[in-house]
Order: sequence, then structure tokens, then C-alpha cells
Amino acid sequence: MFLLQPRFLLPTAAAFGFLGLAIFVIAGRDFAFDTRLVMLFRDAADPSTPLGPAWFREMMRDVTALGSFVALGTMTVVAALTLRLCGHWRLALGLIVTVLSGVAASTLLKIAIGRERPDIVEHAALTFTASFPSGHAFLSAVVLLGIAGFVGIASRRADISRICLWVAWLLIIAIGVSRIYLGVHWPSDVLGGWCLGITWSSVAVAWLGRLAAQAEAREAGAGGAELGMPPGTARE
Repeated sequence: MFLLQPRFLLPTAAAFGFLGLAIFVIAGRDFAFDTRLVMLFRDAADPSTPLGPAWFREMMRDVTALGSFVALGTMTVVAALTLRLCGHWRLALGLIVTVLSGVAASTLLKIAIGRERPDIVEHAALTFTASFPSGHAFLSAVVLLGIAGFVGIASRRADISRICLWVAWLLIIAIGVSRIYLGVHWPSDVLGGWCLGITWSSVAVAWLGRLAAQAEAREAGAGGAELGMPPGTARE
């Protein structure tokens, strides 16, 4: 059954996970694991200092920068242009719509919920918006899983799809952990961002990707018919 398949169960569970976290945050509830996990990345003798040597802290700042608007925006533009140049303009448009709507949702949710950033440690990176959900976690999931999904549809190859997903997940996890390490997000912020990002990208790829793939299939069939080829036969 479709309802028991991972591609349906995962985004559904993620959606309920986000809703549960959001309700708790809005109600002003605290999560015990938030403080424990933030402090896990701090020097016990000096909580203002993240664990590890200076070069590691700098590396984590570089990792967290991969989830910035500039980095994710660049990834989106490059992926969309590549899809367009390969003749998949509908998939390129679907990716752009997915990302732009995600940015709008992230901004509105942060304003509406208005959770304060962690105040138990010194922030090792600058922040400008509210804390829940983590924009880096949410948008990195939207962009990277969106790119993996739309590129997978365009390639029609399971191996390419798997590689894209593995790279996406490695980057998503690294970016989210870096936000906790730097003390700029509660772990529940990152978890909420991941949950919403999984749901957002899954729905977008399933809906927009399917519409684009069906339209391309119809065009290919019509083009083949014009040349006297059997329906569904690709042109050279």
C-alpha cells in the first residue's frame, strides 16, 4: 500500500513532529534535552567556549555558512539553470517555487512564534532573527532535498538519485549540528527545522515534480507522434 511506503510515512511523521514541537514552543514549554545538548558542545570549565581547538570552531562556522541564504541561493540557481539547460524547465521552475515558498514560510513562522535564542551560552556566530524553527536547518533541507528530488526525476536514474540524497543528508545534518555547536539554536529548533524541511521538500517534489514529469512525458509523446514514432518513444 502507498500509505505504508517510506516516501509517505517519513514526511507524514515529520509533519506531526514539527506540529508537536511548535505547539510545545508556543505554549512556552522547555525541553530538558535542549540545555543538555547545548552544554554537551561546551567546555565544562568555560561554558562560553565551544569544545575543540580554534581551527575546529572556524570549520564549524564554515559549515554553518553552507546553510546561509547566499550559499543555498547559489545552489538553487546553479541547479535550476542546469535543469533548464538540460531541457527540464518545468522542474527548474518547480525547484525555484519550492525554495522561494520555503523562505517565505521560514520568515513568517519565525515572526509568528518569536522564540528567543539560547541564552545559556555565548553565541559563536551572529544572529538576526528568532529561533524557531532553525532557518538553516529548514531551508537546507528544502533546498538540498529539493535539488536531489528534482534532479532525480530529471535523470531517471536510481544511482544518481541515491548519490544526491546521500550528499544532501550529510550536508543537512552537518549544518544543523553546527548551529547547536555554535550556540545559536536550541536542538529543538534544529529538529523542528529538519521536520518541516523534510515535509516541505517531499510534498513539493511529489506534487510539482510529478506534474512536470507528466507534462514532459506528454510533450515527448506528442513529438514522437509528429515524427511517426510510437507513443512514448524518445527522439534521438
